[in-house]
Amino acid sequence: MKNLWLANCFWAIFFLVALQGVNAQQVNEAKPFLDDFRGTVSVTHNGISLIPSFSLGDPAALFDLKFTKGRFSFEPDMRFALEGKPWSFLFWFRYKAVQHEKFSLRLGVHPALNFRTISINRNGADEDILESRRFLASEIAPSYQIGKNVGVGLYYLYSYGLDNSAKNNHFIVASISFSKINLTEQFHLSFSPQAYYLKQDDIDGFYAVAFFTLSKEGFPLSVSSILNKAIDTRIQPEKDFTWNVSLNYRIR
Repeated sequence: MKNLWLANCFWAIFFLVALQGVNAQQVNEAKPFLDDFRGTVSVTHNGISLIPSFSLGDPAALFDLKFTKGRFSFEPDMRFALEGKPWSFLFWFRYKAVQHEKFSLRLGVHPALNFRTISINRNGADEDILESRRFLASEIAPSYQIGKNVGVGLYYLYSYGLDNSAKNNHFIVASISFSKINLTEQFHLSFSPQAYYLKQDDIDGFYAVAFFTLSKEGFPLSVSSILNKAIDTRIQPEKDFTWNVSLNYRIR
């Protein structure tokens, strides 16, 4: 396990250093291949999934990267338990179909791998192994900017499980976002309350979730939190209330 943790740390650091080098090189070139590169590295005491009702239940490290060319972007989302085990890998391919001053529409698809530890019996002895489950997903995300710091949006994600998991998954979100609310001249708060519906094959549930981020102007570190509450659900196993606090480092 120690070797696995060291290997993951090595590749994560190597990957980020390489990306920073590529980004710096492109800044100096007359015609860079990418229009933009950015990302966020986060450490949290409780890893929470893209669908907030699912959590790792343990400390986690999250790597969210974004490579942009025109209206297209490639956005890998890689999550690990801090002990070194991979948790989930999502490889987003996204397209800005509509990009106006007030209204925007984003489309996306991704293949994904979700990892879990299962027990098997091998040669008469119990053994824990890491199992990966494959998913294919697509998304549609319209949004409307009401004012400078206020926006509303809808989000729909459909994913299909290829292995021993729920086959048809529907995730529908209604949200409102308040960005960069001035607490002082330097510190800002962003806040987004959301309500969502989740359906997995024949079972479903309704939830409420809130996202908070506290940031300092011109400073790469920020603190964020997710608070998720089940309203009415039949999806098991399920915690009625899930939350976390994360420390984030912005890559630019």
